[in-house]
Amino acid sequence: MILTVTVNAAVDKTLTVANLQLGRRHRAQQGLVMPGGKGINVARALRRLDEPVIATGLAGGRAGTQITDGLDAEGIPNDFVHIAAESRTSTAVVDPTSGLSTEINEYGPEVTGEEIGALLDKVRYLAGGVSSVVFAGSLPRRLENGFYADAIREMNRRKVRTIVDSDGEPLRLALAAEPALVFPNQREAEALVGNEFQTDEDFQHALSTIASMGADGVVITLKTGCYALLPVGKGKGHMYRAWIPRIEAVSAVGSGDAFLAGFLSAHEAGQPTAQCLRTGLACGAANTQAMGVGVFDPRDIPRYAGLVEVQEISGFARAS
Repeated sequence: MILTVTVNAAVDKTLTVANLQLGRRHRAQQGLVMPGGKGINVARALRRLDEPVIATGLAGGRAGTQITDGLDAEGIPNDFVHIAAESRTSTAVVDPTSGLSTEINEYGPEVTGEEIGALLDKVRYLAGGVSSVVFAGSLPRRLENGFYADAIREMNRRKVRTIVDSDGEPLRLALAAEPALVFPNQREAEALVGNEFQTDEDFQHALSTIASMGADGVVITLKTGCYALLPVGKGKGHMYRAWIPRIEAVSAVGSGDAFLAGFLSAHEAGQPTAQCLRTGLACGAANTQAMGVGVFDPRDIPRYAGLVEVQEISGFARAS
């Protein structure tokens, strides 16, 4: 079983607005409201893949009730800590004429030390029955940036595999705690390394640099592919690039979360690294074909996986 942790859960609203223009009044053609936050998105995609999963995190107020009720309605097992402050709402506006998506994400509630302590206790308890824990998304206001790092060290002591999908200082500190895998997108990886990526060599250097910060494995996601450094045996890993032909999208929001879920599902099944990357990219592509994150038909995954090309770049020996 996989546990996902969403500290900054949200009510996600997706609107379809054709010919979106700033400063103008528009009417949304279509709306979708569902529980959100990166960890919840990953849990939903895992559930679609029939992967055993349980979601936890913080949820408060009416929005928090809407989040947990929505998860129950979707059949996603969950055990959230209820907090006093109101959980956030996030809005994505999808323009079908341009294919662009605009996301507006609130910062989230302020949480107390007691509430964070209750969440850590919950994670410790639930981790007793899982193989992997996914820490994903932003942190609420006033929560220490080292939250993920502290939780990862706790999971490492318990021999539970940890995966991190975050950005900024929380991600940088999490790397020092030596997670099993990190999943930054290109923008997040560029911020970590301190320069933009233009060439294969830039991405390879970034993989090595991020791994040297503490991660056993690194996957940098792009719009139509990824670069990855993944362990093969003790103390060494192999680099890969993988890509899929561009597919006309309904909405690309959350495709990285679907990618992560697909990769983990294949990994839990013991699939080879190349197949894990194929499944991840296939889930990301399938996610673009409908409104909502993790809302895809799992029967489409083999077809999309067949379009993915995976190439091994080189070996990598971790610096001692």
